[in-house]
Amino acid sequence: MSADAATSKGIPGAGRGSLTVLLLASTLGVMGGATIAPVIEVIRQALDVGGTEAGLVLTSHSLAIAMVSPLVGRATDRFGVRLPLAAGLVVYGLGGGAGLVIDSYPVLFASRLVLGVGTAAVFTCSTAALLSLYRGEMRDKVMGWRTAATTAGGFAYPIAAGALGNHSWHAPFAIYLIGLPLSIATLVALPKTAPASGTGAKPKKERGGAVRLLRGHPLVLGLCGLWVASTGLMMVLAVSLPRRLDQLGIHDTLVVALYGIVLSSGAASLIGLTYAKLTARFGYAVLMRCAVGAWTAGLLLFAVAGHWGPLLLVPVLTGVGSGIMMPTLTVLVDRATPADQRGTATSLQATALFGGQFGSPLVFGPLIDATSIATGALVAAAGTAGVLVALFRLQEPAPPSDDVVAGERDPREAPVGEQP
Repeated sequence: MSADAATSKGIPGAGRGSLTVLLLASTLGVMGGATIAPVIEVIRQALDVGGTEAGLVLTSHSLAIAMVSPLVGRATDRFGVRLPLAAGLVVYGLGGGAGLVIDSYPVLFASRLVLGVGTAAVFTCSTAALLSLYRGEMRDKVMGWRTAATTAGGFAYPIAAGALGNHSWHAPFAIYLIGLPLSIATLVALPKTAPASGTGAKPKKERGGAVRLLRGHPLVLGLCGLWVASTGLMMVLAVSLPRRLDQLGIHDTLVVALYGIVLSSGAASLIGLTYAKLTARFGYAVLMRCAVGAWTAGLLLFAVAGHWGPLLLVPVLTGVGSGIMMPTLTVLVDRATPADQRGTATSLQATALFGGQFGSPLVFGPLIDATSIATGALVAAAGTAGVLVALFRLQEPAPPSDDVVAGERDPREAPVGEQP
C-alpha cells in the first residue's frame, strides 16, 4: 500500500510528502550523540578537558530531552504538530550546527542543551504526527518504516561524521543543519488540519498534564517504565562493546563502529520493514517477549564470549529486539492514551527513552569499573530476564479502536480513570 493510498486510514492530506518529511525527522533523534562520537576524542584534546567532560558532550542533550519533553507534549496537544515540529527543527539545526564555530567547552556544552530542546520537539512531534495521521494496519506499517529509517540514520550519520572529521573536529556539526531545510519542508508538506490530539478538543481543565495522564492511565506509566528499563539496560552493550572488542585485540575504530552499527542497524531495519506482517501474525505481546528474550540472550553471550566471532551475534540480537520494541511500545502507549493527550503521552516516551540512556552509565559505569564488563552484562541480563518474566503476564492488547472516520468522536476519549 502506498503512502497516498493510506490516506483512507488517516486524515486527508496525509500523503507521500508528509510521510517522507516525518520519516526524515525521525532519523534526527539518533544524531544527538552519534554524529560527533567519531571525533569526541579529538574534541577532548582540542578543548583540553577530561573524559567525563567529553562524555557529557555526548549525553547532555539526552538530559535536556528528558526534562523538556513534557512541556513540548502539552504544546503539541494544544497547537497540533505542524508548527511545534517546524520550530523544533530550527532549534535543532541552530543548536547542533553551532559547534561549527565554537571553541569553548562551556559554550559547546550549552549548545548541546539547546540541541536537546530541539530534539525533544522533533521526537515528540514527529511521533505524534505519525500516530495521528495513520490508522489501523497502515499505522503498524508506518511505525515499522520509522524504525527502519531511524536505524538507517544511526548508521549513515556516524559514517558521514567520521568522513568529515578527517578535515576538522568542527566539520561533523554541519550535519545538524539538515534541520533547517527540513523545517521548511514540514510547513509545506504537513497538512494544517493535523493536530496531534485529533478531533473533539476537551475543555482546558480536563486536559491536565503528564501527572494527570499517568494517574488516569496507569498502563502508560507501566509502558514508560519499560522504556526506561529497556534503554537503560541495553546501553550497557552500547557503551561496553568497544571496550570489550579492544580487550579482544580489535583496535581499529572504524572496524569497531561497523561491528556494532552495521549489524545492529541492519537487523533492526529488516524487522522494521516487516513489522506490520509480524504484528498481524503474532500479536504485540508475543513480539515483546521475543524482543526482550533476544536482548537477554545478547547480554549473556556478551558476558561469556571470549572471541570476536561469537560477539557478531550480539549486535544482531540487540537489533532484533530494538526493531520490535521501538514501534510496539510507541503504538501501545498511543492506544492507552486519550487522543487529546497524544502529544503528552509521546513526550513521556521521550523522557523515558532518553532518561534511561542518560542514567545508564551513571548506574552501570561504577559497577563495571569496580568489577568487570562481564559482571555488568550479567547484571543487565538479570534485569532483562526479570522484564521477560513480567511480560508473560501481559495479555494481548485489544484491537485498535481509533480507526474512525475523520470528524467522528474518537472512541478512546473515555472519562479520566476509565481504562481503554
